Amino acid sequence: MASKLGQKKQAALAALLAQPSITKAAAAVGVTEKTLRAWLKDADFAREYRALRSQIVEHALGLVQKSTARAAATLRSNLKAARPADQIRAATAILRAALQGLEVGDILERLEALEAAQRVKKEIKPTCQLLNGD
Repeated sequence: MASKLGQKKQAALAALLAQPSITKAAAAVGVTEKTLRAWLKDADFAREYRALRSQIVEHALGLVQKSTARAAATLRSNLKAARPADQIRAATAILRAALQGLEVGDILERLEALEAAQRVKKEIKPTCQLLNGD
């Protein structure tokens, strides 16, 4: 992303992402906390900050997704664990994940149906207005 922000603000963005607090981020860049908080209220600065945070989260989610097959295999192998308690934990985790997957699929299906109905409703309304002479 090409930034319109100056070097100091770019450094502040990096510090906000790296430091545990606004106070420490401000100190790392050499500005006051008040200045950094003012920058966070600026629309361009805030937009760029949100975009950078989103990129970081998306990257982390990608790493998690790459590990899901291995995690599922680990759970499956623990279904044969020596201790029954380990087997139960693995089975519970697998069942929970399966149920959540079904629930998400059902919700997405319902959402798609609602969105389709809304599109049809928007298409019908202008037609009805034309027929009524509105």
